[in-house]
Amino acid sequence: MVKILVSDKLAKEGIDLLNSMDGVEVVVKTGMNEDELCKVIGEYDGIIIRSDTKITAKVLESPGKLKGVARAGVGVDNVDIPAATRKGILVMNTPGGNTLSAAEHTVALMLALSRNVVAACNSLKGGAWDRKNIPAISLTTRCLA
Repeated sequence: MVKILVSDKLAKEGIDLLNSMDGVEVVVKTGMNEDELCKVIGEYDGIIIRSDTKITAKVLESPGKLKGVARAGVGVDNVDIPAATRKGILVMNTPGGNTLSAAEHTVALMLALSRNVVAACNSLKGGAWDRKNIPAISLTTRCLA
């Protein structure tokens, strides 16, 4: 039986997928601090984290049966890679996991910049809807020019 700790919020679909696998026991325990994580980390074969959990050298001092750290997201800056390597623990991430969301956010930011959304919002909140002094660039005109 492989025992996996999920220490950060993860989509229900992901938890359901793990639970559907034979020979896998999933334990969801979020909000642990470093000391709490140190006490339980050795009970698990793997841990799935996002951004909140920090896998520090202290956490990895006594890793017990821990074999892998999986970051559900891009980057592993919240994992002490050298400490994990010294202990023979595999560290991985999911670099393409949020590509669509990042692309959509980029388009949203481009539109907000081209239409001066922040300046318009601040003007409106300030009680002065002064459209003439809030220039906007039409993407259609820019892209087709």
